[in-house]
Amino acid sequence: MRRDVFQAIADPVRRDIIELLANETLTVNSVAEKFDVSRPAISKHLKILKECGIIVINKQGRERFCQIQPRTLIPAFLWIEQYRRLWDQRLDSFEDYLIKLQSKNIKNE
Repeated sequence: MRRDVFQAIADPVRRDIIELLANETLTVNSVAEKFDVSRPAISKHLKILKECGIIVINKQGRERFCQIQPRTLIPAFLWIEQYRRLWDQRLDSFEDYLIKLQSKNIKNE
């Protein structure tokens, strides 16, 4: 099955893993220790993140290190960004409306 970045970020545990790995490279065991989820469940999440290209897992000796590949998150960022701008515009319009209401109320007092 071909997975994409949107499938990867759809799950809150995977988003938390991405956040962890954005700060540092961790071993698979170190990632698993951060969650109250079974080790096999974390391994499955890491596998999905790897399939999506969001992380790479490098073997060094007996350890497997997870490292984020931030470029693969760009499509999700760009998609979210368009909606952030839309909501910023709507919130600005709402703020303007509230200011007008407030000024009318002050004049009527």
